[in-house]
Amino acid sequence: MLIQFSQLGRRIGDRWLFRDLTMSVRAGDRIGIVGPNGAGKSTLLRCIAGDDSPDEGNLSRPRETRIGILRQEIDPRLEHSVHTEAAHALDRLDRLEQELRQLEAQMTESGERNEAVSATVASRYDRVHSEFEQGGGYDREARVARVLAGLGFDEAARARPLKSFSGGWLMRVELAKLFLADPDMLLLDEPTNHLDLPAIQWFEEAIQDFPGALLVVSHDRTFLKRHVGRVVDFDGYGRATVYEGRYDRFLKQRDERREQLLAQKANQDRQIAQMERFVDRFRAKSTKARQAQSRIKALEKIERIEIDDGPRRAMRMRIPAPQRSGEQVVVLDEIHKAYGDHVVYEGLSERVIRGERVALAGPNGAGKSTLLRILAGVLPVDRGERTLGHNVQAAFFAQHQLESLDTSRSVLEELEADAHIEDAPRIRGQLGAFLFSGTDVDKKISVLSGGEKARVALAKLLLRPSNLLVLDEPTNHLDIESCEVLEEALASYEGTLVFVSHDRAFINALATRVIEVLPGQVKDFPGNYTDYLNAKERGERSKSKTSETTQNIPGGSRPLASDRQEPAPSTTPPKTAARPKVSRNEQRERRKKKDRIVRKISRIEETIQEQEEALRQLDWRLGDPAVYADPVQVAAVQSEQQTHREQIDALYADWERLSDELASVEDLLAD
Repeated sequence: MLIQFSQLGRRIGDRWLFRDLTMSVRAGDRIGIVGPNGAGKSTLLRCIAGDDSPDEGNLSRPRETRIGILRQEIDPRLEHSVHTEAAHALDRLDRLEQELRQLEAQMTESGERNEAVSATVASRYDRVHSEFEQGGGYDREARVARVLAGLGFDEAARARPLKSFSGGWLMRVELAKLFLADPDMLLLDEPTNHLDLPAIQWFEEAIQDFPGALLVVSHDRTFLKRHVGRVVDFDGYGRATVYEGRYDRFLKQRDERREQLLAQKANQDRQIAQMERFVDRFRAKSTKARQAQSRIKALEKIERIEIDDGPRRAMRMRIPAPQRSGEQVVVLDEIHKAYGDHVVYEGLSERVIRGERVALAGPNGAGKSTLLRILAGVLPVDRGERTLGHNVQAAFFAQHQLESLDTSRSVLEELEADAHIEDAPRIRGQLGAFLFSGTDVDKKISVLSGGEKARVALAKLLLRPSNLLVLDEPTNHLDIESCEVLEEALASYEGTLVFVSHDRAFINALATRVIEVLPGQVKDFPGNYTDYLNAKERGERSKSKTSETTQNIPGGSRPLASDRQEPAPSTTPPKTAARPKVSRNEQRERRKKKDRIVRKISRIEETIQEQEEALRQLDWRLGDPAVYADPVQVAAVQSEQQTHREQIDALYADWERLSDELASVEDLLAD
């Protein structure tokens, strides 16, 4: 056990962020933490890391447990290189190496004096050397380079000073330090916010290989679906509920739990109403007074089931219907753009057609934001022409707009500053749709969270109708519900959309075309993000087959006409080694083994369903007011829940092992 929470609670002023959170974390756990902005997700991470303290309950962990938390700040003025900063995570190995050198010097001195090395020095040397070797001391420089490369730092970038990088890239350095430090538990707050799509792919591979526990706050639905095995849901009303199983299962369980609570509350409300009617009717009658008083006492003891009156409060976004534009919305012709000596585009030609939803993909630094800003018309080009189509009205959203909000203004004043006279009647309604109602509209921009600022910027952008929306990372800082609302609104938007996003679910839901931006070139792919990945994979397979074929052509691979020189001498292609034949008996045994594994997997799946049904029944019991009011019964139910969860974890581990074994057997049968 790495950490244990028991009845944990934290509040701000008189408002509880969460209460009664009970959960254990073990090595290998992958726990997603979700909920609306401001509900307490990041606060929980800070409590676990020791940066904050709970107001009630217990949080315990073994002293030797090493925790790594992704810090949201790093000094941007540091002069030393990225490589040097990342290598600080391995300072422990540097100290061990220094001790080894000292011990070796002592051993050398003993040899020079023809003295035996003391047992203490020899024993200490063996222990330090073993720890240094097992910790990867001999390849630590290569490890640093490998992790930084995975996060997008090439050799030149690794040598640059930290102060030359933006905040997003500095966060990548912090992420690199976390992986290099190899803690027992990783605490990550929106780690994919600052990663491009290739870096997210590397990050996911690193997570799969990480042996410790992971607790991650994220609005990246694709990441949650792929990697999370348990979910802690903060509802924004002071409750944090733990759900076993993957993210898709959590969504279903959450809906089922809400229906159960509503049914229990309706039943309780009926009982209370009956008791109150009895009291009102018979309180004054002497023959019924004792029974009425008994019911009054019973009413006072009832633990009322409280539930919010509707679905979680979320944005209600509606994009105004724009005027129809011409067929060609934006045309780029022979665009040249450079920053000093760094040429980004040289002769780029592209066009966006009415109704298209174009996503730009590719690594950071390749030119996605530059292309997006050129398309939006906010960045001048060096040569070439950008032509806007007939009746096109463009609106541009970028992350820097959050910083450009006037911090001295209120939320209402910020929208009024850019609004036209005819917009005035709609401003408060627009703010209400973006969750700023009542006195919220009088909040100063300076006190808003990142998510609140993003909502203000979006509210400003969508106040007036535009038939071309150009969006740069619009889902950053938004919680999952807000991302889904934005996604639905854009899906029904009648204009043309061009956007950059690292949210793969968002791209999949919206894109009709993907432009891959690579250094010095762009490539077009029809379809959404999945279609784009499939096309790239087919291209890689085709290249691989072409490469294999050309290697077997006499004379090797065929050069381009412009590069063709004297033909190479003919060679005989190598013979492919014959695959050893498998006997019928061996194949029959493999099929039998496959059948045995399939039966075992089927039994495990049935047992998992039984265990999860038992967990649901225990959830029902905890919702019973009579049980909930009795601490002894609550403790017994929670202990039983923990037993079932541990059994489910063990069953899933067996299921994964057998699934891998089944895949191996099926591969052998296919040979």
